[in-house]
Amino acid sequence: MRQVWTCSGLRWSGDGPVLVWGGGRRSPLARGKRVAFGVVAGGVRTCVGARGNACPVRAVVSPRGTGARCEECARLDRAHSVAADTMADDPRPYHVYLAWFGPGMVKVGITGVERGSARLLEQGAVTFSWLGQGPLMAARRTEELLRAALKVPDRIPYADKRVVRAELPGPAERIAEIRDLHALAGRLHGWPESLRREPFAPVDHTDVFGLAGLPTAQGVVSELVAGGVIDGELCGAAGPDLHLATGRGVVVLDTRLMTGWDLTGVGGGDRDGHRDGDGGFGVPFPVRELRVADLGVQDGLF
Repeated sequence: MRQVWTCSGLRWSGDGPVLVWGGGRRSPLARGKRVAFGVVAGGVRTCVGARGNACPVRAVVSPRGTGARCEECARLDRAHSVAADTMADDPRPYHVYLAWFGPGMVKVGITGVERGSARLLEQGAVTFSWLGQGPLMAARRTEELLRAALKVPDRIPYADKRVVRAELPGPAERIAEIRDLHALAGRLHGWPESLRREPFAPVDHTDVFGLAGLPTAQGVVSELVAGGVIDGELCGAAGPDLHLATGRGVVVLDTRLMTGWDLTGVGGGDRDGHRDGDGGFGVPFPVRELRVADLGVQDGLF
């Protein structure tokens, strides 16, 4: 009988990406590593619960969603998140940052100082710089100031980030956009007095993500399916995305789609991902075309 694994998602550290599995097992991912797994035939995707607690009804959830939570667990998880603005009395210090994902794609955001740059790695930020540091609500007001005065968004769709990763400009151009925006932000009136401003000090993740020479992706996995398999070689990773060279070309796998499924290892077989670990045949996961035309540029187990 094949061993079954549950994936807890992709985690980032200074050493690179790591897949985390139920029971605490960790699988470091380096470029050139083989990534091969299948979804147990006949299985369904179930809710992963909220705040470390299992879903009480083990609800079946959509294979296309990245959250892998039922409506009730999603509500409970968000109710205790910083993004929901329900933690005004949080005593921890927060950073405000500018993050660059590609030409014309800059966002403002906040993250706990104790997390360092982990949040930026998780989002796939190619380059970033801190703007300031202070209490949560001061950081939130600064974020709102940039959104209102400079029209800087607080979200960049992952679909947009994926399209441009293989064709990014050089270091000088990557830095220039957030450098200019950092300078504009510094001249704004209305900064909270409790937020300590920080100088422009860009950090680049190109090498960490393996973006230099990254092959252009032909498609992105749209969902996992029962009995489906994937088998590829890791070309690069950014945020939750793995860029895999497969028999069908380079495809992007959003690892958030892996949570909630029972997964098993894949043995030898062709690189199209048709043969499972017991020598039987599975089906490749559905892949949709990754098209530049879809880009929405902002105005302003292994």
